[in-house]
Amino acid sequence: MGMATLLLAGACQQFDSGEGGLQYRIVKDAGTDPAVAGDILAVGMIITTDRDSVLNSTYEMGVPQLIHIAPDTIPGLYPGDYNSMFTHLGEGDSAIFRLDMDTMAARTGQPKLEFADKYVTFNVKVFKHFKAEGLTDSVLNVQIMEYYEEEKAKLRAAEVVKIDNYVSDNKLDPETTATGLKYIITEEGTGEKPSPGDTVLVNYTGKLTNGHIFDTSVKEVADSQEGLYNPMRPYEPARITVGVGMVIPGWDEGLQYLKQGSKAKLLIPSTLAYGNRPAGDVIKANSVLIFDVEVTDVKK
Repeated sequence: MGMATLLLAGACQQFDSGEGGLQYRIVKDAGTDPAVAGDILAVGMIITTDRDSVLNSTYEMGVPQLIHIAPDTIPGLYPGDYNSMFTHLGEGDSAIFRLDMDTMAARTGQPKLEFADKYVTFNVKVFKHFKAEGLTDSVLNVQIMEYYEEEKAKLRAAEVVKIDNYVSDNKLDPETTATGLKYIITEEGTGEKPSPGDTVLVNYTGKLTNGHIFDTSVKEVADSQEGLYNPMRPYEPARITVGVGMVIPGWDEGLQYLKQGSKAKLLIPSTLAYGNRPAGDVIKANSVLIFDVEVTDVKK
């Protein structure tokens, strides 16, 4: 379920009331067993406040988050808290919960959180329910690891499709290296290629596969993208020492194929970029990055 759908559902539907001031709405009941203490849920979750701000989204990471259901005998836990809301759900279920900040402060003895007025809302979808009953920790952990390997394999397959679609849609004919980097030299330079340890000066524009520009060293390009221009930064070629980990691996490799004066397009899979980590607000986890680069100088 996408973020927009979840947020819309939370905004327009009525809630039932539970213990501890917890409010909830079951969006989908798959009829499966609910989670109990000791179980682990793999969930997609978006956390928002009643001030319409998004605090966190597991969908930014591309893989579900693990929720360990703790026994309610642990000090500090109470009916209607964050832990107990997951016991309403089993595999395939989805729901919207509103956690009462006043109750949380009163029951835990901690100051009320300042980022919400009354409620924090959790939009939750359960993708997998790992039942602990009758299993050792090691067996349970193996099940979880196998599940996450399957999820990561799905992400890798989807990434290949995304890159192939970009190549097809833009009628490109790239070279593909052993690491998975794709590059197209659009203008061949006449100078030397850099080697590891050399310094290059590079003009660049970075974008996502949807065309959204997230960074550039070219002022004219920054001016053309709403909200991108930063008057506090210089717009000039970036100075990079090649092959020493100063930049993402896709750059370290790709720049070594380009002579001084060359212009090229680099298609960088997430494994050669930021992997399963987001980078800022625009580059999400597992993002394919596209860079238009020009090597203006190579210093040996």
